[in-house]
Amino acid sequence: MSGSSPRLLIAASGTGGHVFPAVAIAEQLKDYEVEWLGVPDRLEVQLVGNHYRLHTIRVAGFQGKPGLNTLKTLGKLIKSIWQVRRILQQGQFSGVFTTGGYIAAPAILAARSLGLPVILHEANALPGKVTRFFAPWCSEVAIGFAAAAQHLKGKGLMTGTPVRGQFLQESSPLWDLQIPEAVPLIVIVGGSQGAVAVNRLIRQCAPAWVEKGIWMVHLTGEADPEQGSFQHPHYVERPFYNNMASLLLRASLAISRAGAGTLTELAMTQTPSILIPYPFAAEDHQAYNAKVFVEAGAAEMFRQEQLLPETLQTLVLDLLNSPDRDRMAKQAASLAVPDSAHQVAQLIREQLSNSQ
Repeated sequence: MSGSSPRLLIAASGTGGHVFPAVAIAEQLKDYEVEWLGVPDRLEVQLVGNHYRLHTIRVAGFQGKPGLNTLKTLGKLIKSIWQVRRILQQGQFSGVFTTGGYIAAPAILAARSLGLPVILHEANALPGKVTRFFAPWCSEVAIGFAAAAQHLKGKGLMTGTPVRGQFLQESSPLWDLQIPEAVPLIVIVGGSQGAVAVNRLIRQCAPAWVEKGIWMVHLTGEADPEQGSFQHPHYVERPFYNNMASLLLRASLAISRAGAGTLTELAMTQTPSILIPYPFAAEDHQAYNAKVFVEAGAAEMFRQEQLLPETLQTLVLDLLNSPDRDRMAKQAASLAVPDSAHQVAQLIREQLSNSQ
C-alpha cells in the first residue's frame, strides 16, 4: 500500500465480540493503511498479528471499590494514554476506530488530545460503561441494536454489528461432522466464558433428545471439566468449530448464550434460538441483548438459575415440532444487517475525510 493512503488505528481487544467485528470492518477498508492496538496475550494477537501491524499496551478496567488497586489501574491508564499518543503521532494516523472495552479509553483519550476523530462501535443493547462515558468524546458512535441509543445521550447511528466474512458467503458442506441430511439438529453455543453450567444442563437433557432421533453439535468451550462424560453417535462434542456459518445454517435450533456477536450470527443465519444469558456478564448486558430477540419473536429466553433440565427438554421437543420455529426464523432474519461492515467502513471514511 502506498505511503499516501490514509492511516487508521483500530483498537479492539479481548473477546471475539470486540475483535471479530473490527476484523470485518478492517477487511472493508482496503483503501486505508490499517494498524491494530491490542493487549498482550489476548485474542487479537492470534487473529490479527499476521495480517496487521500490532501495537500492544497494558490496560485494565476499574473493578470493585476505590482503593490501592484503583490507583494502580489509574496509573496504567495514564501511561497507556501516552503510549497511544506516541503511536498515533509517530504513525501519522488520520483517526481511530474502536469496538469498546477497556482498550477504548486510552485510545479515545489519546486521539482526542491530538484532535483526531474517533469512531466507536457498540454491539450490545446496553452499552458498556466505557462506551456510555466516552460516547460524547467520539465523532460518531455506531450501534448494533437500536435500543442502545437511549443510553448514549443523543449519539448512536444504527448500523448493526459486522460479522465474519464466512457469514456472507454460500454455505459449505459439513463433511467432518457426518450429520445426516434429514435429521433435526440442535447446535449448542456455550461460549468459552461461563459455559460450564450450560454444558451440564445440555448433558442432562441429551439422553431424552437422542432417543427422539435428534442430533446435537455441542460447542463446549475450552474450559469444560466434564468433556467426554456423555457419548452417543448423535452427539458431537467440540471445544469450538471454525465453520460456524454453515453449522448455524444447518441447525434446526440453537441453544446459546446471548453475546452480541453470537446473536448477530443467529440473525444472519435465520436460526431460531433458546437464549440463556451469561448471569455474570457486566451489568447483565446479555439479558438486554436477549430481550431484543425475544421482543422480536426470534427467540425464547431463560435465566440460567431458573432453567430446569425438564423444562428445557420439553421446550426443545415442542419447538422442533411446532410451526412457531419457522416464524422465529423469519423474525431472526428481520434483525440481520448484512451490509453492517460496509456501513461502518463508510462512516469511518466520512468522519476521517471531514476532519482533514
